Amino acid sequence: MNIKRSRFAKWFYGLPGAVSAYHFVWAWTGAAAYRNPSRKIFTIGVTGTKGKTTTLELINAILEAAGKRTALLSSLRAKTAEASEKNRTGNSMPGRAYIQRFLRNAVRAKCEYALIEVTSQGIAAHRHRFVKWDMGVLTNLHPEHIEAHGSYENYRAAKLSFLRYVVNGGGEVFLNRDDREFGFFFDALASAPARYSKDDEFIKDCLPQIEAARRASEGKVPDGFLLSDFNKEHIAVAAAIGRRLGVDDAAIERAILNFNGVPGRMEFVREGGYTGVVDYAHTPDSLEAAYRAVKPKPTPEHPHPRLIALLGAAGGGRDRWKRPAMGAAAARWCDEIILTDEDPYDEDPAEILGEIEKGIREADPGKAARVRSVMDRTEAVRAAFAMAREGDVVIGTGKGSEEWIHIRGGAKVPWSEREMFERAIKERAAQDR
Repeated sequence: MNIKRSRFAKWFYGLPGAVSAYHFVWAWTGAAAYRNPSRKIFTIGVTGTKGKTTTLELINAILEAAGKRTALLSSLRAKTAEASEKNRTGNSMPGRAYIQRFLRNAVRAKCEYALIEVTSQGIAAHRHRFVKWDMGVLTNLHPEHIEAHGSYENYRAAKLSFLRYVVNGGGEVFLNRDDREFGFFFDALASAPARYSKDDEFIKDCLPQIEAARRASEGKVPDGFLLSDFNKEHIAVAAAIGRRLGVDDAAIERAILNFNGVPGRMEFVREGGYTGVVDYAHTPDSLEAAYRAVKPKPTPEHPHPRLIALLGAAGGGRDRWKRPAMGAAAARWCDEIILTDEDPYDEDPAEILGEIEKGIREADPGKAARVRSVMDRTEAVRAAFAMAREGDVVIGTGKGSEEWIHIRGGAKVPWSEREMFERAIKERAAQDR
């Protein structure tokens, strides 16, 4: 029976257009079965390479601050009104009518807004179809999923097809004026999209007040959400959408002030004079942005602080081109680098790390002496904090809030980056007592 199934699958997947048709039928069937719920709720889709989850959470925080009832579906969680649970589907934009069922449940819970993460692979599988999108957002675009799409141009085209789908359905599109691909998308869309920027007047006016309020709060508001350039872009579009939907400025500012950040996205862990940062960055551009944001500056107490990086890359043939480029980013910004497992799948972990190290050596040959390979990620976290001094920052990238490390043969090892950081930083701080 399994052999027959295997033969059928091989035959089916070999048919030109069969896979696309399969997903299209699922999208149509789901909409019909759940009676097109998106027609009864204001639906916002957020796509882009980086920042989708944070942008969705910021929009959600602003709408909730205005007293609105919301539903949210992202790589992190599925939320319907007050109920929230982790997204355990293994897919940021799940298929097989999941989105239509989510929207139906949101309507039944009397939610006014549905906020959905839209991925390029979800778009390729038609999961955005038969949804009435009232707004679509593009956060930014950088090379990613090249193997899955065949080229960067195909990846970009997938994003464009979603934005066109929004426009053709009567929705409004928001483009990031600070992104390098802004001109391409602006010119390609039939109707002029809305534009946002971290340099918008509202952002320049309100963020200094928020920063001052944080400093004056003495710990009464969260300090884990970093007001860095890339987060300012996320704030900018969330604020722009809030204002377009009639949310007053006071509610927007209150939501940003009290925003806790997103688990696994620039998540800070502190103990004594030691700092750790857990982040999901897994592309060269996102690594550059993360390293730039958290690189410690000299102070009278700590005149020579270091940035210590835990760095790996996914295996399974995923975007192999980026590994040397990720190493080069680490070489430019980090003082010490520990290479370690991320998700090797069926690839040789040592080969993955070797490709990253090659990029480090080519970018900065002198940095080679400051590179170590510690394959076991638990031991790598401990090693990073063992070498840390007060004032240093240890940053781990690639895992974020993911709950597993994927290894050979489809096996999974339970993992929590934050828990490992908390344990290691406490051990390091205890040595000073």
